[in-house]
Amino acid sequence: MKSSRTAKTSFAAAAGSCLMLVAGAVSLTGQTGPTYYKDVLPILQSNCQSCHRPGEAAPMSLISYEQSRPWARAIKTAVNSKQMPPWFADPEFGLFSNERRLTGKEIATLAAWADAGAPAGNPKDAPPDRHFESGWNIKPDVIVEMPKPFELPATGTVNYKYIVVKTDFKEDMWVVAAEMRAGNPKVLHHGKVWVRPPGSTWMKDAVPGEAYENETQKAVIGNNSIEEGNDILGKFNPGLGPQRFDQEGAAKFVPKGSDLVYELHYTTTGEVASDVSKLGLVLAKEPPKKRYFFHAGPTALNLAIPPADGRAEVVSEITFGADARLVYAQPHMHLRGKDFELRVVLPNEEAKTVLKGNFNFDWQMGYEYAEPIALPKGSKLRLITHFDNSTGNRFNPDPTKKVVWGPQNWDEMSNCFIGVLFDLKVSPEKAFLRSGPSLLPRAESGPTLAAVDSSSGLGVAPATNAGENFR
Repeated sequence: MKSSRTAKTSFAAAAGSCLMLVAGAVSLTGQTGPTYYKDVLPILQSNCQSCHRPGEAAPMSLISYEQSRPWARAIKTAVNSKQMPPWFADPEFGLFSNERRLTGKEIATLAAWADAGAPAGNPKDAPPDRHFESGWNIKPDVIVEMPKPFELPATGTVNYKYIVVKTDFKEDMWVVAAEMRAGNPKVLHHGKVWVRPPGSTWMKDAVPGEAYENETQKAVIGNNSIEEGNDILGKFNPGLGPQRFDQEGAAKFVPKGSDLVYELHYTTTGEVASDVSKLGLVLAKEPPKKRYFFHAGPTALNLAIPPADGRAEVVSEITFGADARLVYAQPHMHLRGKDFELRVVLPNEEAKTVLKGNFNFDWQMGYEYAEPIALPKGSKLRLITHFDNSTGNRFNPDPTKKVVWGPQNWDEMSNCFIGVLFDLKVSPEKAFLRSGPSLLPRAESGPTLAAVDSSSGLGVAPATNAGENFR
């Protein structure tokens, strides 16, 4: 089974019946309103072209006037409904440096342009073309590609795949940005690339380049342990883009001799296909002041969602064993995911919501904080999520089923990947600790906020950095 929702179709779906295209019906005379080259192109360059260009996940290119004009009415519909650009964070909670929200003036400009017949205007009014680095959104110093294609069948379920890629890193590296690019975004729903340092036992017996899965080859894969220094180096989700690690002079550490592990979630499309994904890295030009670590964050491995529940609550929690700074958050759920809220609870129990919004499985966004959020030692991050397991959710695989944690789309997950800065001397395994509701045994539902107080005396336990491949 595969998801019935794909990032490739979301824009076209937003257009709905509005694809009354204006091709062949545009008059370039007598126009006094907005024109493409002067008014519309700057908006598309700033907000749309990173995805809407050849080789990216979006279903059409918006680089040129000829490409954009037929989609004028669809663009109007998508921006008026706030479906495009994809951005789901509530503006009342948190300020984000990567916000994609259009202003009211920009929305009005795009709508007026479509209503006027999508006039071109004068090409001399156009801003300079936006430059994309040979298919990348970054300018990578290092590129590591899967050594051979992964072949997908036309139909059926493809379990999460794990592929070790041998590298030739001859010295320690500090990385300030990374971008994972899908070789075939039609079939790669999302993926991660992990650093596997020398000495890590994770997948130590795996043949490099070959794909493995937990369901039938757990003995080969083994455990992904934070104590061994395994860290997520880059992620791919439709619309996510590259990740940066240079806040406050920080960088991500890749030890000499490390290998990479590609974690890949594929979906079949009705046609035989293949994928060769790759990772680009930008290296630091000077020694870092702090270490950036990417973690699965508050994780509800014990979640349970009752049948037919249209608003099932699940709460998870992580405690920080060292002073840290939160710079990035990316909630993760599956097809029943409805909404999310991330709270910081300081050691004095003062709580503040730092991220809140609706969840969209097609666009699993990452949110970069404009100003890092202080997390003194003993602070908690608490994630509250809601799920729609009712018949009212048209994407629900089975509303009669009690749902628990699992890797496939018909299972569920509830966690929030986090990017955190801490002192270079801090060991990652000491910085992240499961606590509160995340330590409770699985029940018939929840855990919920009501269980937080009853779980407060359970202490803390090591926090996995694996997230996706733990049940």
